Order: sequence, then structure tokens, then C-alpha cells
Amino acid sequence: MLAADAALNRDAGAGPVAAPDIIAVVKANAYGHGAVGVARALEEAGAQMLAVADIEEGIELRDAGITLPILVFGALSVSEVDGLFTHGLTPTISSPGAGRALEQAARARGTTLSYHLKVDTGLNRLGFRHDNLGRTLQALLASPVLSLEAVYTHFSSADEPDVASVEAQRRAFDTACAHLVACGAAPVRRHAANSAALLRDSRLWFDAVRPGLLLYGMAPGALHTAMDLRPAMTLTSRVVAVKGVRTGEAVGYGGRFAAERPTTLAVIPAGYADGLDRRLEGRGAVLIRGRRAPIVGAVSMDMLTADVTEISDVSPGDEVVLLGSQGGAAWQQIDAREMAAAIGTIPYEIVCRLGSRIARVTETAIDDETID
Repeated sequence: MLAADAALNRDAGAGPVAAPDIIAVVKANAYGHGAVGVARALEEAGAQMLAVADIEEGIELRDAGITLPILVFGALSVSEVDGLFTHGLTPTISSPGAGRALEQAARARGTTLSYHLKVDTGLNRLGFRHDNLGRTLQALLASPVLSLEAVYTHFSSADEPDVASVEAQRRAFDTACAHLVACGAAPVRRHAANSAALLRDSRLWFDAVRPGLLLYGMAPGALHTAMDLRPAMTLTSRVVAVKGVRTGEAVGYGGRFAAERPTTLAVIPAGYADGLDRRLEGRGAVLIRGRRAPIVGAVSMDMLTADVTEISDVSPGDEVVLLGSQGGAAWQQIDAREMAAAIGTIPYEIVCRLGSRIARVTETAIDDETID
């Protein structure tokens, strides 16, 4: 994967650069794909580090036997810090208060804790302000029980056409890194690029990159045209019943769909409790027997109905593809980008919201190319 990314950025005129390390983002249950299975595949593929949103996500991976270093992105105030020490997790320190809390915890345990420092260069969420580091970092850097391992930032608009904001954040990060050294910190590893920034400009790669959505075969924003990606997820179900309705009869809660002709429906056991948006009614489709079947009637908690009038011999037990392909033609594929466009959201939301009762089956297919 990284070889293809490098070629893309060289073509963009950024110049060849050394391949950065991969900090593979597996937060939010690996974007809905199943964190443990994905982490095992990434560990086998050669990722250098994993990243999660909170301590609990990191503990889940450790309990499953994952041994890679794990970076915790989130604010530490929402979790007990014990898990950092007992499960060997690497925290992010993004405020003086978090630094003081971790210093106290490390002293109490008689140990040294390595951390990544987050600098806010313009997203204005978590992070030390890039223009105020001289006042906020001295005590943290002076701590004998906290060891600075890396510094990072996060771009606000890397997937947008706005070049100016990305460039402003890059310059601010460069200045912040130089200021760290001026404050007495030894040079440390740097990372900033999420999936969009990774694709956008190799100057943003620094020492490591943090692909998230890209790992799962999707690219953010308009960048989806930049690479030939294959989504990692296929979401399938089965037809459980086929029934006919007469002209004028209503279907589903609220009766918002009324048949304009004799209609054949496939009943599918998948609904909003599984993460399928109710707005797919009348907008989305599924694949059955290699054909598109529009979703009609309300998407309920546990099931939905699709119009299969034009599809011959649909029977209970037939495979239903909600995300994925059922044939080689373009119209025989439905991906998260299409589903997101149908309901006015983003692909991230489509995959991240898939419910826990959906069985995750991990199929690892690693060719000769590995992440290195």
C-alpha cells in the first residue's frame, strides 16, 4: 500500500521521501470492521504501531494478545489511567493537567512512562497551543518520570481543497517541533498525516503516518479518485421471506410506501439496530442475485424490505449484499461512499455505526507486499 502512496505523491511534485512508519488507526472497532481481527492482520502485515481512541479500546487489544505498541489518542480524563501501566499503552499528553496527572501516577508506581505530545496547530480541539509552548511545556519536559517519545498534530481540512489551511498547520507544526528542541527536548519522532494528508503531500509524512479510513479500502473526500482501492468490508445478509403485495397496499411502519403495481418484496433481517440508517428508505438499494433491489418501506429496528419484482426466482436463503459486490460490473457493487451519498453523510459514519450483533469474519489476504 505504501509503495502506491509514495508514487502518487511523487507524481504530485512533492519529491521522493523515505517511507514513514505506519501508525495504523483501529479506533471505533477498527472503523466498524472489528478491532481485534484487524489488529491481528495489521500486526502480521508489519505495522509499527496501532492507535485507539481510549484506554478501554487499547485494553481490548491487549487482552486479545496484540503485542504491538498502542497509542491512545483521547483525553485521559474520561478513563482511569491504571490501564496505561497494567497493559503497556502509550498515552497522548495534550494538556498541562494531563501531564500532571500522569506524572503523579508514574511517581506513585515508581516507573517511567513514555508518551506522545499533541500540539494544536489549528484544529482547536485537544493539544497544547503551538503558539504558547514556551509557557506550557517547561514542567512537562522537566519531569524525570515522563519520557517524550513523539510529537504530533492533526489537520483540520486535509480532505478539502483548502490548501492554505493545511500549509499553515504544516508550518506551525514545523515551528513547534523546533521550539521543543529549543526548550531542551531531544529531537523526537513526528507524525501528522491522517489518510487525507498521506495522499495529499509527502511533506506531511514526517517520521510516521496515521492511516485510518485508507486502511479499510476507502479514501476521504474527493481523494477517492486518486487511488484504485478495494473496500475491505462486505456486509451481507439473507432473504428470510418473499411476499407479494397488491396495488395500493402499504408496506412497513407508517405505510409511507404504497405499491403502484403488484409488487414482490424480499424481507431482510437487517435494520437500524445493526447501524443501517432509516433514511435508506426510498434512497438505498441492496444486491440480490446480482441485481439491484431498491429499499422500500421503513427501515425498522430489525428488518427492511426490498422490491424484487424485476428479479426472477428470489427465494428465502438468497444472499443479500448491503455493502460489497455481487458480480463484476460497476452497477453490481455498493460501497460506503454510495450509501453515504444516498443519505447525506460520510463513509466514516456508515462503517463506524455498524452494530455489535453483526458477526465480523476476518479474512486475511496478505500478498508479497507488506506494510514497511
